[in-house]
Amino acid sequence: MINKRLAKNIIFSDVNNHAVDYPTPINVNYFWGFGALALLFLGVQVVTGIFLAMHYTSDTTMAFFSVERIMRDISNGWLIRYAHANGASFFFLMVYVHIFRGLYYGSYLSPRKYLWFSGILIFFLMMAIAFLGYVLPWGQMSFWGATVITNLFSAIPVVGDDIVQWLWGGFAVANPTLQRFFALHFLLPFVLIGAVGLHVVLLHTPGSNNPLGIPSAVNSIPFYPYIVIKDIFLVICILFVFIYIVCFDPNKLGHPDNYIPGNPLVTPLHIVPEWYFLPFYAILRAIPNKLLGVVAMGASILILAILPFLPFSNISQSKSYIFKPLNRIFYWIFVFVFIGLLKIGEKSPEAPYVLVGQLLTVYYFSYFLIILPTLNILHASLFNYKKN
Repeated sequence: MINKRLAKNIIFSDVNNHAVDYPTPINVNYFWGFGALALLFLGVQVVTGIFLAMHYTSDTTMAFFSVERIMRDISNGWLIRYAHANGASFFFLMVYVHIFRGLYYGSYLSPRKYLWFSGILIFFLMMAIAFLGYVLPWGQMSFWGATVITNLFSAIPVVGDDIVQWLWGGFAVANPTLQRFFALHFLLPFVLIGAVGLHVVLLHTPGSNNPLGIPSAVNSIPFYPYIVIKDIFLVICILFVFIYIVCFDPNKLGHPDNYIPGNPLVTPLHIVPEWYFLPFYAILRAIPNKLLGVVAMGASILILAILPFLPFSNISQSKSYIFKPLNRIFYWIFVFVFIGLLKIGEKSPEAPYVLVGQLLTVYYFSYFLIILPTLNILHASLFNYKKN
């Protein structure tokens, strides 16, 4: 009895410390709510995914038609399927805003380096899970997307072809591939939930950042009710948009070729992934060499993960770009470059899109490797000069 009471008190104490009395900077804005929104859409994906798995058939001869059956014959199946498909887009949108907010306000810097690293790990897991899920409807874009993306591993010297055959479960994208992808797509979200739990723990260890980037200069307030109310308002606004798209324009973010059954004998004119992969797909295509293109695409994500550990990343006194006008200028250029890569990724690989993609790719890497270190050194020098 004493142990039960003790365990109960410990649970209530943890909930109180992390969700009620958790000290939050008083000046956080609505951009801090996108982490909670990402958690919400993760829940949407898990719940709708479980219901879809009850009726989905992971067989190449039946997968496409099982999805159609869910849409037409299962009670509210259309709602579950569209909520899951569009929920992935909203999940990525929330995470992208969350990442760009962290870049602007310096949330990736010490003492939150490992928090940022865990967040990029979550982002990488999301990309893997989303790719696996995109294959499951077995439409034209699903089949050929799986063929193109898995073939990228063949660029790895020595072991590349063996990795591709292991992914396929044979010598081509076929039934074993679909069954493996379905199993992984069902299991990996639970790994993702664990990673999110670790992310929250790492967040609550140093505490939340704030728009000024100077913790000692900002008072704190309890997370509940002040921040909770702000988050609820943001959730309601985003949910209105989500519900509108699901109910009135559910195919807005999808590709029409995926409503055609996958056919290995007919290649689509232009193979494109989902919109949230397009910036990295554009970087892949910007490099003429296959191996270097794969390396560049992987490096574009890896550089986000190691950003806090790069030289001169943490020498500036202020983390936020509010006090750094030059950083703000180059940051917004980077934002538009990222959007430009997204637009280039959906275009066919021909002039002038290839050249534009290469220029944008150069700026993407230069921003992290050259521009940010230079600006940090300059800002630190000016700070020390004024101090002296």
